[in-house]
Order: sequence, then structure tokens, then C-alpha cells
Amino acid sequence: MSNQRGMTIHYMDGSQMKLDFPQQAATGGAQMIKLKEALAARHVLIEADGALLIIPFENIKHIQVYPAPQGLPENTIKAASFTA
Repeated sequence: MSNQRGMTIHYMDGSQMKLDFPQQAATGGAQMIKLKEALAARHVLIEADGALLIIPFENIKHIQVYPAPQGLPENTIKAASFTA
């Protein structure tokens, strides 16, 4: 399995930002902790190309992370497919 990950942040104004980054947590449990911390903080922190980005959730429509983390909250709908 590749350690490379990706994320697309879709903003409220219709724009988007695509990021590639290495895996940030080694286990599903550690990934779950990081996800819970990010949701509780109400902002996304990203270090990219030598700069720190602080993006408040109020500016974000949704975030797509791929591949999906191993550890997901129990209320996650799993194995879904996009349809037209």
C-alpha cells in the first residue's frame, strides 16, 4: 500500500484546493484520533511548501480525503458510490 495521500478542499465560493501528502498516522486508531482532533478544532491546519495554512471550517463546503482512513467513526456510511 502506498503511503501517499490526497485531499481536495471544496470551498463555499466554489473554488477548490488539491493537496498531496504522505501518510500522517501509522494505524487506524491514530488516524481516528487525528480526525476527531481536526473536527473538534473547527479548522484545518496544513503545512505546505514552507507555509502554514489555517482554514476555518466556515469557509469549507466539504473535504474529500483519499484513500479513506482505516479508522472511521461508527456513524460513517461505508462502501457508498457516487451516482449522477
